[in-house]
Amino acid sequence: MKPILHIPPALRHRKFALLWAGMLISVAGSQMQLWALFWQIRSLSDQPVAVSGVGVARFLPILLLSLFAGLTADRRNRRRVMLTTQSIMMLTALSLAALTAFGVIQLWHIYLLTALQAAAIAFDTPARQALIPNLLPKQDLPSAFSLNSIAMTTGSIVGPALSGVVIAYAGQQFTYLFNAVSYLAVIAALIAMGEVPQQAAARISSRGIDWAAIRQGIRFILHSPIILSSMLLDFLATFFSSANTLLPFVAQDILRVGPVEYGWLAGAQSIGGIIAGLALSQRSNLRRQGVILLNAVLVFGAATMVFGISRWFWLTFLSLALIGAADAVSTVLRNTIRQLQTPDALRGRMVSINQIFFMGGPQLGEIEAGLVAQAFGVPAAIITGGLGCILAVGLVNWRWPELRRFNGDEPVLAGATSTAD
Repeated sequence: MKPILHIPPALRHRKFALLWAGMLISVAGSQMQLWALFWQIRSLSDQPVAVSGVGVARFLPILLLSLFAGLTADRRNRRRVMLTTQSIMMLTALSLAALTAFGVIQLWHIYLLTALQAAAIAFDTPARQALIPNLLPKQDLPSAFSLNSIAMTTGSIVGPALSGVVIAYAGQQFTYLFNAVSYLAVIAALIAMGEVPQQAAARISSRGIDWAAIRQGIRFILHSPIILSSMLLDFLATFFSSANTLLPFVAQDILRVGPVEYGWLAGAQSIGGIIAGLALSQRSNLRRQGVILLNAVLVFGAATMVFGISRWFWLTFLSLALIGAADAVSTVLRNTIRQLQTPDALRGRMVSINQIFFMGGPQLGEIEAGLVAQAFGVPAAIITGGLGCILAVGLVNWRWPELRRFNGDEPVLAGATSTAD
């Protein structure tokens, strides 16, 4: 009998396997911190608009720094950039732990440290995503992107579930401390993998900031309707359906549950996501990718509406799991499409511009959700967000029919500069 599951091809490459294992641990710590942070904000303020401050703190650094970060990922050693950013994020987590342990933390501390961490993320994400195609050959990239999604979703199951337990039995500060320690896994992986060849982007301007090189990246996206439409779809869907920061209010004020149950709700999306990611990691030569992507975002919006309507714990849990499954399918397909359609020397800039969309959508969505919840109530903010997501799919489908027609067998522009492990 043939085994149902095989070792994914991407894990046969040592450097990628090291990075993947490190991210699996680090994401769990980061998700533990994120959901603990939302819980702490609810403890410091009973106003839903307080979560909007986190959205502002996370979005502004990314908006201001992403274009420069993308050029840095194309010009500098991507592995060394990540060593720096991971170290900075570890220090911000330690600062949150110390302030909480001494009982002096205030909302402005959370906003400031979140902004500092977001600045590091602005440089880390383009470097990390652009590094992955340098670690393995192009035929194994879809497997790598699926595994990357699995790492994110697995960590997002373990992290939130642990956050509730740790808050309840050890204390809020330990969620931040554990996250700080988890960054060491990525740092160790980056050191162990050694040097990674990459194609450095040529300098266009010799003075100051190379605006011409930045504009080159922008022009590439504007003239790539598949990449542009997938970015806009990501932004609009997450803008309208970003209600994660309202989950503490749903848990405490609507479902009337404690931190342990909250932790399970926070991990529900990731449980759905990992099931979808495992299924996709076993697939090769997936076709009709554009249609599947659009349908996944439709399911994402519909499940968000159910989440807003629900008054029962298990219905809320199941709707969140469906949201996670749909988001995982969408994420894998979007990443595969963009990375395979972008040359290596432009990949950092493409990812950095995309970062404004995929980070800006959720962060601005958190602001929007907080304001709508403050004015009309938490359920209304979630339900209208899901409806907005569905309308966004219709808009993108009408404006860019090329995305719907994307099959997945189009010419590939990406691949590793070296296939050596």
